[in-house]
Amino acid sequence: MSKRIFLAALAGVLVAFHLSLIFSGLVPNLVSRPLHMALILPWLLVFVPASGFLRWSGLLLAGAGIAASLWVAVNQQSLGDQYGFLEGPWQIAIAATLLIVVLETARRAIGWALPTVAALSLLYGLFGQYIPGEFGHAGTPLASFLGTLTIAEGGIWGSLTGVSVGTVAIFVIFGAVLNAGEAGQGFMNVAAAAAGRLKGGAGKVSVISSALFGSISGSASANVASTGAITIPAMVGLGYPKRLAGAIEAVASSGGQIMPPLMGAGAFVMVELTSTPYTSIMAAAIQPAILYFLAVWVGINAFTTRYALKGLPDEQKPALRDVAVTSAFFLVPFSILLWGMFMVGYTPQYAAVFAILAGALLLLVDGRLRFRPGEVILRLESALLTAARQVSMIAAIILCASIIIGVLSITGLGVKITSLILSGAGGMLWPSLFLTALACLILGMEVPTTAAYVICVSVAGPALTQLGLAPLQAHLFVFWFALLSTITPPVCGAVFIAAGMVREDWLKVAFTAMALGIGLYLIPLAMIANPALLMTAEEPVAAILAAAKVAVGLSCVSYGLIAAYRAPLRVLLVAAGLAVLFVPLSLL
Repeated sequence: MSKRIFLAALAGVLVAFHLSLIFSGLVPNLVSRPLHMALILPWLLVFVPASGFLRWSGLLLAGAGIAASLWVAVNQQSLGDQYGFLEGPWQIAIAATLLIVVLETARRAIGWALPTVAALSLLYGLFGQYIPGEFGHAGTPLASFLGTLTIAEGGIWGSLTGVSVGTVAIFVIFGAVLNAGEAGQGFMNVAAAAAGRLKGGAGKVSVISSALFGSISGSASANVASTGAITIPAMVGLGYPKRLAGAIEAVASSGGQIMPPLMGAGAFVMVELTSTPYTSIMAAAIQPAILYFLAVWVGINAFTTRYALKGLPDEQKPALRDVAVTSAFFLVPFSILLWGMFMVGYTPQYAAVFAILAGALLLLVDGRLRFRPGEVILRLESALLTAARQVSMIAAIILCASIIIGVLSITGLGVKITSLILSGAGGMLWPSLFLTALACLILGMEVPTTAAYVICVSVAGPALTQLGLAPLQAHLFVFWFALLSTITPPVCGAVFIAAGMVREDWLKVAFTAMALGIGLYLIPLAMIANPALLMTAEEPVAAILAAAKVAVGLSCVSYGLIAAYRAPLRVLLVAAGLAVLFVPLSLL
């Protein structure tokens, strides 16, 4: 019991710190960002299952990392006068400690891939002057190189970490508060009431619930594990083929990372990298996200030509009262969030704080509007612990990715890779898009979506904008393709989890998911061919026409790939769908 109280209290400190930043005015970056790192380290290095060497080394690393972070925060004023240049062996030791702790924390949190890329980038920064030819660099003094990464705002304390501190953490807390209460059940009830009676209804319940749940979880794996625990058994019990049941959940859950408002933290990173207001990114991203789920919905309809996909039986449909009551658990906080942003004009973070407070008040009652103190305490504890762990996980990814971004900036490697992409594609847009998509797929196989997006857009984004794309177009294109690895072999995390839950060969689930999730491959390209698709706020009529055009194209392609029609008709549908997707509206 004492350990639970201690963990809940520590999580409460983390949550209170990030919420207090919204109201505390201008806190220096070299104070708030190191404190952010100090608060997240115990959750990834200490409070995790470990024994022996891992346990003691985790304690040692956490202690060293916290001490180094606090040293930076305490000395931020004098460090600002050093302009990123380390003075003496002590400061070099502090810098080395911070970098080692960031790399090892990310490795323990998400595996080897991202830390390996970050470590290689550090080696390039340290020894790249010995590489002959255009991919070498002039060299940077050790004190300046390490100092820029650790005591200035050009490395681990850079703008990406600022996004993690000031925005991502707030919305992750918001999602954790909603998930601790009845919002998840509300999503399921609304989905079951809206689609349960339709043909293929059990699968469509998965689509709607995953779209709603994913809008606050922002994680494909979390989405599969939560909504899938209900939807997959329901589909299998109604006679859906196991590979199809797993594929529907994997594909629907992957859409959580492209559905506003969270977008797997990517939306907030995009704000920083493009200098575009958050509300503008939400407006641009909403129609492509809806089209993605529409394509999955149409794909389920196409599968009904192959299988007798039943709707939910009456006994599994929620009562109207339950739908109304449980839906309030997410509608009230969401309404407050949107009211604050769009009606009052608050910043997204400020509006989210009020939505968090509303969600926290709703934790006082359950789905039957009963107040039970014991359950309230458990829900509050769940919200705090989930928030702390998720904030820490995303922070570890962003801190590690910030090392890579810092090295790219210091050495000029990003500009050189941009030039390589432009020359390799012959200065043409579409070959550059395909090269970028391939890079996103490969990098995304082992690196979380947000980190893959940050790295890819840092090196490929300038090339795409030089070829005529608007910055937001380029960033959304890269972000979508960074998501491909959730359902595309050989590494497809959402598919692996769904296949395990349904006890089916993962390759069968993956190939079915690729057909069902064809929108994930085509919609990013359609954004480029139909730029009006992203202009919902500026030109709503043109945006709606573009969305209707893309919807028709996606529907044709989905039926051509999936439906039990004769081969010539299927080929014709795919060809017609691709023509509708990519040929300008004026030529159709």
